[in-house]
Amino acid sequence: MAPADTTPAPNVGAGTVDGTAGQDHHDGTRASAHLPEALMRTNRQLLAMSTAAVIGVSPMASAVARPAAAQPAPCPSVTVPGAEKQVSVCLEDLTTAGTVASGHTVPADWAGLQPAGAHNPIGVPGEQIDGYFPDSSAFNTNNGWNHDSQFVIRLPRRWNGGLVVAGSPGNRRQYANDFTISDWVLARGYAYAATDKGNSGAQFYRDGNRPGDAIAEWNRRVTQLTVAAKDVLAERYGRAPRRTYAAGVSNGGYLVRWQLENRPWLYDGGVDWEGTLWRADGPNLLTSLPTALREYPAYAATGDERAHAAILKAGFAAGSEPLWDFHDKVYWDLTQRIYRQEFDPSYSAPVEAGTPFCASGTPGCDADYDYAARPRSVHAAVRRIQLTGRIGRPLITLHGTLDSLLPIATDSDVYDRLIRDRGRGRLHRYYRIEGGNHVDGLYDAHPDLLRPILPCFHSAFAALEDWTTRGRPAPPSVTVPRPASGDVVDACALTG
Repeated sequence: MAPADTTPAPNVGAGTVDGTAGQDHHDGTRASAHLPEALMRTNRQLLAMSTAAVIGVSPMASAVARPAAAQPAPCPSVTVPGAEKQVSVCLEDLTTAGTVASGHTVPADWAGLQPAGAHNPIGVPGEQIDGYFPDSSAFNTNNGWNHDSQFVIRLPRRWNGGLVVAGSPGNRRQYANDFTISDWVLARGYAYAATDKGNSGAQFYRDGNRPGDAIAEWNRRVTQLTVAAKDVLAERYGRAPRRTYAAGVSNGGYLVRWQLENRPWLYDGGVDWEGTLWRADGPNLLTSLPTALREYPAYAATGDERAHAAILKAGFAAGSEPLWDFHDKVYWDLTQRIYRQEFDPSYSAPVEAGTPFCASGTPGCDADYDYAARPRSVHAAVRRIQLTGRIGRPLITLHGTLDSLLPIATDSDVYDRLIRDRGRGRLHRYYRIEGGNHVDGLYDAHPDLLRPILPCFHSAFAALEDWTTRGRPAPPSVTVPRPASGDVVDACALTG
């Protein structure tokens, strides 16, 4: 996106993930001899735009140039409290159908997060405010600003009195939820605000002074934006929002959970789409991914039953095996290394973020990482940002049963138990989506195995509205069966 008062930078390629790809592809994937060509085309398309997808990273693609003939009109000034910079424009369409054309989104931020053929509403006129809060890091190159803590706020002309706040999934940037969340809630009349969380990209762990600082900043930035956006709405519409919801995918889902546990007074509820679970004593992604990294090569080579059993024991679902090769080549290695570096940089020192795709037995190899055996300081770093289940507002959680990045058995199943153990079960609804995967974009490669979660998010949000505004409880928690027929891309009923 190129704001009215800046010149967009030229487009740049993604290059390598960490400069140490070795024999592996320069997009961060392993050699692809075992993947069908159709799947590898999907792989390359996703990776070219968003390496490691949701919980992974997106390359620092530069701003999208706005067509010269489509210059929008400036809008009356609305002050974003605390912002160091802001640019406001009036647009005839705040949805991606309009913002792609006008240059007020970055498609690379949200590439691969939705299934092909998903239908979104269009034609929502209003105001878009882009800007950033003061920050010392500069991972985010959107808008040509080279500045972190960037945000986007969208104010529909016809406002329903509500606000939806989102943090970006993975290590993507502030436009990452534009298709999956922003389009849909704007069409329902909500104002929308999103943040890049204060750092992004494959080296996000370099932000901060001590382990855990980068992720701790994510939570602060969502709180900061929520408070600021409420003031913006009060100024723009003459009244504060009547209701405020948090919504997010993966790391964005983690942010929803954390906000409802630690800042519940700011929100009326939230929708958590397969949020990342961090627990100081486990489970967390650092307790499941090393097993997959260590055991999958033997399983892939010979169908080794011991290796297969070890991967299942680590939490990965039986039936998800067709997805493992893709995840091994794209997600598991990079995700493990960069998040382990955030909490435990000494493990592979002096090699930053370890060695990509190293064989078990290599010194400092993440395939051999044993979180439980690491020093107490590592567990203390995770404890700073961990989840407890002590939510203070209604929360709806969605998680796919075939999630092969954040296995449901070691993530949302555990979080649901945490909530109930804290006596907060009445505030939670948990929908296990049969056939759901971590990234909806993979549905196109596996239509006979998977189903998209996006339409279930829409149903969950509508249920949250009824729950919090009409006193009509959301449907009981259930495993939502994968339908044998019908429109799975655009429809989802939250019933068993």
